[in-house]
Order: sequence, then C-alpha cells, then structure tokens
Amino acid sequence: MVVASIDLMNGKAVQLKQGNEKVLEKDNPLELAKEFDKYGEIAVIDLDAALGQGDNFNIIKDILKIGEVRVGGGIHSIDKAKELISLGAKKIIIGSKAFENDKLNIKFLNELKSAIGRNNIIIAIDAIKREIVTKGWKHKTGIDLYFAAKELESYCSEYLFTCVEKEGMMQGTDHETIKELINTTKNKITVAGGVNSVSEILTLNQLGTDVQLGMALYKGDVSLSDAFIECLNWKNDLLPTITNNEEGQVLMLAYSNKDSLKEAFKNNKMTYFSRSKNRLWTKGESSNHFQEIIRMRTDCDKDSILCTVKQSGVACHTGSYSCFGDKSFSLFELYDVLKDRIDNPKPGSYTAKLDDKLLREKIMEEAEEVCEAKTKDEVIWEAADVIYFLTVLMAKNNVTYNDVIAELKRRRR
Repeated sequence: MVVASIDLMNGKAVQLKQGNEKVLEKDNPLELAKEFDKYGEIAVIDLDAALGQGDNFNIIKDILKIGEVRVGGGIHSIDKAKELISLGAKKIIIGSKAFENDKLNIKFLNELKSAIGRNNIIIAIDAIKREIVTKGWKHKTGIDLYFAAKELESYCSEYLFTCVEKEGMMQGTDHETIKELINTTKNKITVAGGVNSVSEILTLNQLGTDVQLGMALYKGDVSLSDAFIECLNWKNDLLPTITNNEEGQVLMLAYSNKDSLKEAFKNNKMTYFSRSKNRLWTKGESSNHFQEIIRMRTDCDKDSILCTVKQSGVACHTGSYSCFGDKSFSLFELYDVLKDRIDNPKPGSYTAKLDDKLLREKIMEEAEEVCEAKTKDEVIWEAADVIYFLTVLMAKNNVTYNDVIAELKRRRR
C-alpha cells in the first residue's frame, strides 16, 4: 500500500528537502486529499505544530472528513490524540514525544495506549545512520534504531520509519536498514524517505512494508495509480472487483486486469475486462450508466478489489439498479429526493412549501407526538414523521447524513 503524504505548513501542502529546504508548495491540500483518497490512506503531517510555530488544525479537521487519514506532527498530549481520533483520524503518529529527554517515553506511551488503543498508534522512528533523531530531525538522541523498534513494539501497531539522510533526495531509500528493521520487529512498517520509483515501491511491498510517498509523488516521478496497480497481488491476470455505491450497496461483481485499471484511473470511470467480449469494457459505454470512481481499496491479500462509485442510472443490464436486486431504500435516498424538491420546487409539493418557521414548528409538534406514543406502531409512525421533517431541515441547511454519521462516529470514539 502507498500512503500519500500531505505535509502542512501555513495552510499549504509543502515538501521539504532534508527537513529544511522548501522544494514544493501547493495551495490546495483539500483537493489533494480528495484525489489521494482514491488510492488509499493519507498521512497528514502538521509541520507547524511539530516545529512549535502554530498549527493547521482547522485544515486537518476538514481533511479528516474526506478519507482514511493518519495524523502526525506536534501531538504532545493525550487530549490532542484523543481529540484527533474522535474527529475521525484512523491512526495517530507520535514522533519526538516518544523519545523525550533522549529516553524512551514509556510513561506517556502507556497512557496513550490506554486512552486510544495500541491499534490506533504509529510511532515515527526517524533515523540518521540508524540513530533516532527528533525535533524536526535536528536533535540526535543517541538511541539506536533497532533498540527502539524492539522496546516500543507493545505500545503501537505500526512504525513509520524515515531514513532521514535519504529524505527529499530522490535517490532511493536504505534497503539494508529496512530489511534489518523487518527482522527486528513484528510490527507493521511504513517506509518514508527517498523512495523514487514504482519499481522500488514494489520491491518494498514484496518485503512486506508499506510506503509513505511525498517528493516523488509531487514531482510526478511516481503516480499513485501506477503504484496501486503494481502493488496488487497479480497471481492471476484477472482480479475480482466488487463495486458498490456511496451508501455501501453492492452493485456488481466484475473482473479487472492491469490495462482496465489504467483506463479506469485515466478517465475516472470504472472499466473492467469483459470475459465474454474478451476486451476492455467501460461500464456505461452503451447505456450511458457510467460509474464515477470515488475510491478503490484492496482486501487483506491484495488479490481482490473493492471499488466505491457514484452510479449513474442502473448498474445491471436487466434494468435493475444492482445485479443483486433493486436499490435499497435508505435515508440517503430520502435526503436526495427532499433536496431535489427544495432545489427544484414543483407545484403541489408539500416539501417545497415548508418555510423555516413552519418547518421548525412541525419538528417540535412531531417530537412531542413521538414522546407521547405508547405502542410500537405509534412510535414507528411518529418517528417517521420526525425523520421526514428533520431531513427537510438538514437539506435546507446543506447538512448531509454523512455529516451526521461522522458526528455520531466522533462521539462514539
């Protein structure tokens, strides 16, 4: 897996050479995150927070709404780690705080593990010539890389290893150190620093590590689509591809080969290899029922693909919405219908007539009625009324069910 890196400084995505010299700067971190999310997880590193010169917290909160994100940079307290997890961060990357006063900060890591769980923690083991460095790679701790990897194993599920002397140099990374690191720990390892080609990514992938990619990605030396394709487990020429919609309903099962995936990423429309036609086949090429790609992921063995799409029209050649049946009714569909009635009012539409005053009065009225409901049937009837009027209010304020679900998920975490 390739993890695309977004390093933030002054609200912009940057790339630094050797942690000092700014080589690249881009103004659109949110757009980058939307694009990177198609191919896998995203690493967001707050360089300002790491250097103690401010933070990019508001931008990070927005990025967390876009995809699967691991966050690092200046996370020095349990409360901040808990807040980021509650806001949707998949994992927290701990760097300098794990090596305070040139020692392993076991007390902090124990508390962090208790607070957010070992599986949510990545420890950054940044090293120069196999010595752990901290504070923006400016401070040498005297701690041996392999000693740290062994001793910190129980406090995290993954290590982010940066070969600092290779960082930003575009000359490849230190494969011998990585091999020795793999033999030192049972934890998962993501490698950063110097990786400069798809072939090197594939080599590291075959060793069992993931790659966090920065400079090579921004300079165009490596494309995420090529890296995604090459890192799949091509034990066969065709890999099963399950396609679902944004709400998680399965639309179809088809097969992909390397060429079909390249075509799909090129045009942002799902393209498969048709076994019956014996050629590449873009879904919708004859029906105009195209599938716009939102993201692709793989299973644990990387020999099957899960693709999430925005389906235009129906997916099945029989006219059914899905090859497995009709479209499942959901609150998402209700929202879309009501949003359309609001944006494109039609004569006689009750929804379109609901002004803000009347709408809020109806919500209060229906909420009182659901509280007074006695039987199961009464609760169902009144709850449906509440949900209808509440969904209209949401649609009028451009609040989606994904927004509400994200907030509920945040509270649960």
